[in-house]
Amino acid sequence: MSERVDRLVARLPERELDALLVSQPENRRYLSGFTGSAGFLLLSADPPRLFTDSRYTQQAAEQCPDFRVSPLPPGWGWLVEHLKSSGLRRIGFESEHLTVASYQRLLAALQGEPALGRVSLVDASGLVEELRVVKDAAELVQLQRAIDIADAALERVVPTIAAGLTEREVAWRLESALRELGADGPSFSTIVAAGPNGARPHHRPTDTVIREGEPIVIDMGARVGGYCSDLSRSVVVGQPDDTFRRVYDIVLGAQLTAINTARAGMTGADCDNLARGVIAQAGYGDNFGHSLGHGVGLAVHEGPRVGPRSGDKLVPGMTFTVEPGVYLPGWGGIRIEDIVILEVNGVRSLSKAGK
Repeated sequence: MSERVDRLVARLPERELDALLVSQPENRRYLSGFTGSAGFLLLSADPPRLFTDSRYTQQAAEQCPDFRVSPLPPGWGWLVEHLKSSGLRRIGFESEHLTVASYQRLLAALQGEPALGRVSLVDASGLVEELRVVKDAAELVQLQRAIDIADAALERVVPTIAAGLTEREVAWRLESALRELGADGPSFSTIVAAGPNGARPHHRPTDTVIREGEPIVIDMGARVGGYCSDLSRSVVVGQPDDTFRRVYDIVLGAQLTAINTARAGMTGADCDNLARGVIAQAGYGDNFGHSLGHGVGLAVHEGPRVGPRSGDKLVPGMTFTVEPGVYLPGWGGIRIEDIVILEVNGVRSLSKAGK
């Protein structure tokens, strides 16, 4: 954690900042190890500080030995008092997390103190996220645990899926298996989409009954030690029809093309186009409406962006999903998703569930 804080503080001058106020939960955990639900980090050239309330004082002291833990009373008085004695002037904040109402109250608190007339709040969005996109060895261990558990849960449950079960029943089996195998819980709401429901990429499980011969899209993930996995497979009870066979082969071919040919130095859009071109050439370009993938780590959706308009440069150490899909209204959908890591010589899949 201290090395991460040092790297962050070293980048403050690039943004002409004296300090960074961290409120986003995943960023707070990444930099401090603190898992509580309330708190702020204040990072500068001074020793790092964690402000949290009495519910988490002991927990913070145990999880964040390199941080000075201070009380967090209601309002912004705690920050005002610290700034009055610290001499910090340009304070970065995470505008994509801090609400407008909280920002306005903070601004009013600062303006109410004549001694802080020279203090300014500066948007520092993305500063921590830029560090998080490349995973270190400790992160990869936790991420692989989450991936392995999701793989195992899927492999356990898929053979039990039978005609007559509902989407909700299958989703519950998957989430139960995640916990039985050691996950802290699912990393997002599990998707089970049977038949025509599969044409909606983010369908939520209902009491729809699974029938033989219909496609079923499953999208699931585990959360372990704060890290997330994300896995999609498309299956069928009984014999697949010709549409299933044809579309499945196209989607799988698109996914394998991207996995086998993506390289460091490409942009997210370049990588997306590797798979999108295969689907478009097969005549289903209009049926692939979402991006090819997204980064995965402490959040199930984070950088880098891997989509048709992404200029994010892909570098070794990034982990992201490769999840092409084809969705046919009235019939259903096919999506296949793995988490991969970009290495010097190409992409390696971290997901191992059968396809």
